[in-house]
Amino acid sequence: MGTKNLSAYDPDNIPDATDMRFGIVVSDWNNEITWSLLDGAVNTLRKHGATDENIIIKHVPGSFELPLGAQFLAEYDDLDAVICLGCVIQGETPHFAYICQGVTQGITQLNLE
Repeated sequence: MGTKNLSAYDPDNIPDATDMRFGIVVSDWNNEITWSLLDGAVNTLRKHGATDENIIIKHVPGSFELPLGAQFLAEYDDLDAVICLGCVIQGETPHFAYICQGVTQGITQLNLE
């Protein structure tokens, strides 16, 4: 776990989002975390000029379905960006690695298409 904020986020370097359209895919698994991430993403987009009409939210059951939800939004809506939000908590089984690997490969593949 990181102990320092190493983010290069500088609000002054973010382009105006007034005329941009965004899709957000959010996992409902671990929703106490993912819905907070969703609130933060929507509020940040609004802060940079995005309107609610230009933010499309798609819920999926779990993180494994994030790539499919992102593909759905990318194919059926004219969007400038798709944001994927999920939370996988590591336990004592290899399930964490399987899910994370599948999600990573799925999102990577979408970026290549």
